[in-house]
Amino acid sequence: MTLRACKKEEKMDREFQRKFKFEGSISVLTRMMVDPAAAEKRGGAKSLPLRRGEILDVIQFTNQEQILCRNSQRRYGYVPRAVMLPL
Repeated sequence: MTLRACKKEEKMDREFQRKFKFEGSISVLTRMMVDPAAAEKRGGAKSLPLRRGEILDVIQFTNQEQILCRNSQRRYGYVPRAVMLPL
């Protein structure tokens, strides 16, 4: 990984912590897959865009309805728990 890419990732992580008021280090709890039968959705202000069959890193189980996740492009957001399947 180049120095430029590393700094870009650090900047994205700091932006995530500010936007979601997340304190502490960012660690992946588990990985889950978006249900292949679920409808694809565009992302919003704090929601992550959903693609069928996509594998997401779970950062935090926030409540009974949503999970805070990160996708392969290192974008963060909330995902409905109903469309997630364990790997």
